[in-house]
Amino acid sequence: MVKGLLAALGLTVALGACVAGPGPGLRGTGDLGIVVERASGSVQVVDTTDRAPVFKVEGLGDLSHASAVFSRDARYAYVFGRDGGLTKVDILTGAIVKRLIQSGNSIGGAISQDGRLVAVANYQPGGVKVFDAETLALVADIPAIGADGKPSKVVGLVEAPGDRFVFALYDAGEIWVADMRDPAKPKVTKYPGIGRLPYDGMITPDGRFYAAALFGEDGVALLDLWNPQAGVRRILDKYGHGTEPLPVYKMPHLEGWATLGDVAFVPAVGRHEVLLVDQKDWREAGRIAVHGQPVFVVARPDGRQVWVNFAHPANDTVQVIDVPSRRVVKTLRPGKAVLHMEFTPRGEEVWLSVRDEDRVDVYDTESFERVGTLPAAKPSGIFFTNRAHRIGY
Repeated sequence: MVKGLLAALGLTVALGACVAGPGPGLRGTGDLGIVVERASGSVQVVDTTDRAPVFKVEGLGDLSHASAVFSRDARYAYVFGRDGGLTKVDILTGAIVKRLIQSGNSIGGAISQDGRLVAVANYQPGGVKVFDAETLALVADIPAIGADGKPSKVVGLVEAPGDRFVFALYDAGEIWVADMRDPAKPKVTKYPGIGRLPYDGMITPDGRFYAAALFGEDGVALLDLWNPQAGVRRILDKYGHGTEPLPVYKMPHLEGWATLGDVAFVPAVGRHEVLLVDQKDWREAGRIAVHGQPVFVVARPDGRQVWVNFAHPANDTVQVIDVPSRRVVKTLRPGKAVLHMEFTPRGEEVWLSVRDEDRVDVYDTESFERVGTLPAAKPSGIFFTNRAHRIGY
């Protein structure tokens, strides 16, 4: 019996050694994430429980407008660089699995519902390229040629249920839906004439509505993916009518639409306001005056708070809106150039990239006290692995 126990213990130790592999021992990915260091072309893999860096991964190219998505098992981060780079990073080992330059200029990407495909939105040349998530082999190339016959930049690329990708054509003023259930033969449905210069897009957390905000005119184009035959409708039309818009120093990010129950909190373009939208009929339901021009308007996971950051020259400030009262209840000034905010999975803390201070700050979302800080080289995007299991992230 003693021999049997010793043999079992020996086998357990041997298996543990095999599984752990390189890196800081056996661990999961649930408390991990990445911080983009835009100036150095690197990312930090971070531990959200310890509020500490785990790895620094270098050689990712131009990360001046970088974003990332995660594999279905949350082990791999796919980082989309502005130079057209697509990099697959193993966040458990801190190693680059594969990197390729797939275009001259790109602006983000998405991973399919089933985790098999990674798509990249491109500026130059315009279009969407789709890759096998395992190997990064190219499986589809969708050129963005508008109804006018001219090429267009692609923006606002998201994944949607049914292994679809939805995106907007900036120059052409169109929304396209690409059905990728047969990757070798994408089926693309096009919606022209949605408005001038759609600059970004988002999908609601239930995967039903895709919204593209317009830079060339007040308003948002909305597509109901449950009833696509109804076409695209305009919402928030002329929300700035009768007033002079302010100079726009940085465009709001629609990824930051905070959709809470029946109300969406939306950053206004060229205004010091957060718009409230009733999602039952998509009509404006109010406005909240804020410190500056909002960039990200992000909901805490429990929906009780909305955190807002701002464009230059007010980008040293973050404000917190209490959802029930729809009032600003806290103003924080972490430092120069707060570019991105990311909540821990259950929302007890929020991480802020403070680019011009070369650090990431961590705040308690109840006390509003700063509880941690990490040095980082010109940090921008912060992405945690719980995004792997959320629609549109």
